[in-house]
Amino acid sequence: MQSYTIGQAARLLGVSPDTARRWADAGRVATHRDDNGRRVIDGRDLAAFSVEVAQGGSTDDDVSYTSARNAFPGIVTAIKLGDVAAQVEIQAGPHRLVSLLTREAVDELGLEVGMQATARVKSTNVHIDRT
Repeated sequence: MQSYTIGQAARLLGVSPDTARRWADAGRVATHRDDNGRRVIDGRDLAAFSVEVAQGGSTDDDVSYTSARNAFPGIVTAIKLGDVAAQVEIQAGPHRLVSLLTREAVDELGLEVGMQATARVKSTNVHIDRT
């Protein structure tokens, strides 16, 4: 399972590293130490927490959101696989993006819940890049 440092989690949640650290210190999201002694968050835990944060909104003043060239870096929060098609949900800060793509594309990208990905939006299409 992929893990994220506090800084990486902050970027995916659209908050400052200080805010992510305060949330971890307050027990809002579980952390543990990796082999290098850094505090990290398991991908599945971060995926669930990102949905919770987006649904509850945030009251922190230092939250900032940006979309450069319609790219939304985030974390995969759900994957629904069919025989041919798949639905992938990404939480990018306060934004929940859902993309319908082929099951083959999901398999080729190796997408899993808790993994970092970027949703790119053009017109009515959302493309997923594994990052």
